[in-house]
Amino acid sequence: QVQLVESGGGLVQPGGSLRLSCAASGSIFRMVVVGWYRQAPGNQRELVADMSSADNTNYADFAKGRFTISRDNAKNTAYLQMNSLKPEDTAVYYCRLRRTGDWWGQGTQVTVSS
Repeated sequence: QVQLVESGGGLVQPGGSLRLSCAASGSIFRMVVVGWYRQAPGNQRELVADMSSADNTNYADFAKGRFTISRDNAKNTAYLQMNSLKPEDTAVYYCRLRRTGDWWGQGTQVTVSS
C-alpha cells in the first residue's frame, strides 16, 4: 500500500509562487507515473501535469510556462513548482501515483487572492 502526504499549499497573492510536495511511502516510487491534479469548487478534477518514470512530462495548457513538475526518486517525493499564480488557479491540488495501482493524496488547498 502506498501512502501520499502532500504539503506546500496556502494563501498567495496573484503573481506569487508556491511549491507543492508529495512524499510517498514504499519502494516503487521510481517506477510510477506521478501526476498533479486540481479541483476547484463546482468543477471536475483536472490534470495539471504528470511525469513518467522516464521523466517525460505532460502539462495542461494552463500550466505550460508557469508550472514545473519534478521528482526526486531518492527522496520518494514529487514536486510542483507554481509561478505567476492567478486567482483561477485556486483549487485543491492532489498528487497521484500510477503503476499497477492508483493512489491519491489527501489534497492541499491553494488559494490565490489579494
